[in-house]
Amino acid sequence: MEAANRGRIPSLDGLRAGSILLVLFGHLSGTAHFPHFVDSGVLAIFGVRVFFVISGFLITSLLLAEEGSTGTISLRRFYLRRTMRIFPPFYFYVAIVAAMAALGWIELRRFDLLAALTYTTNYHHERSWYLGHAWSLAVEEQFYLLWPFLMKYLGARRAARVAWGAVLGAPLIRIGLLVGAPAFRVGIGETFPTVSDAIATGCLLATYHARIAEAPRLLAFLRGRRFWLAPAIALLAAASPSAKFDCLVGQTISNLGVALLVERAVRFPEDVSGRLLNWRPVVFVGMLSYSLYLWQQPFLDRHASLAINAFPLNIALVFAAALISYTFIERPALRWRAWIERQRRVGRRRAIGATAIGAGKTPAVAPEIVKGWGSGRPPTPGL
Repeated sequence: MEAANRGRIPSLDGLRAGSILLVLFGHLSGTAHFPHFVDSGVLAIFGVRVFFVISGFLITSLLLAEEGSTGTISLRRFYLRRTMRIFPPFYFYVAIVAAMAALGWIELRRFDLLAALTYTTNYHHERSWYLGHAWSLAVEEQFYLLWPFLMKYLGARRAARVAWGAVLGAPLIRIGLLVGAPAFRVGIGETFPTVSDAIATGCLLATYHARIAEAPRLLAFLRGRRFWLAPAIALLAAASPSAKFDCLVGQTISNLGVALLVERAVRFPEDVSGRLLNWRPVVFVGMLSYSLYLWQQPFLDRHASLAINAFPLNIALVFAAALISYTFIERPALRWRAWIERQRRVGRRRAIGATAIGAGKTPAVAPEIVKGWGSGRPPTPGL
């Protein structure tokens, strides 16, 4: 995928912005001075579902692009990038929550911190509000641990079969637990086997993205007015009051609708909706989405009575905290990641140069060395 090779896939930040706004609205509903909307939690769950599909699509697109350009997938590089992207903001947030609990400002439940630190919150159901949202981050991390290995050692085609297994198998697992194992119902929609089909749908979308260009009827549907029925039906399916329908059919319909939305947004970034998704303010909210998701929890608590939990101060504080996290934690971590990757490239080029000299050849000078990257000094992390 050309966009993936350039390091940014059009419209994805805009879709992230829409996703986080759904989550924020779902949690904002019912807080002091803000109206309570019935079933607003459905919007928050739907927003997380969009995140899952986007994640599967993005990670698979990047892995396919790497394999296409280098002939292989570097697990070391993948985990370096994910670690520097995910860990610093998350563990900073967890540290702040732990400090507030130690000072007696908030109350955590047993094993909350352990589950958060080990990314197993989706299996820890008796948890406090402040770390409760870490369940979705745990699902993402478990996906990161599994999927690149499958892509590397099974290949894209066989890995796609595993993804199809998740898409087809997860509804059966959900309905089986709902009907036959009442003690495990609490984990439906959070434990990895019961929610992996959302991410797997995104993985399959990336796998077949190139083929869609050869399907004129599907392309015509994506560009037509009838397309907007797809996300509408996806949202309606997510709002179904029937637990059996939701487990067996509803979540699959929602995943498919979201996947179609992602495909249209990525494939046609030049149309009206695409231009909106790629509008700078919207893109910026998408870039903030990770920190917004982390820092919403202390402020968007409808059961709290503090001033910081009342609208509009609560939403202002969410954005302020997210902006601080993004500026002083996320961006410096990403700069360090870029520096580490540059240093590794310089090391590889030096090794190639040494090999060439040993063979009696004249090596090319690496651009980074010319620019001073070979000095061994990292750039000063800044804003």
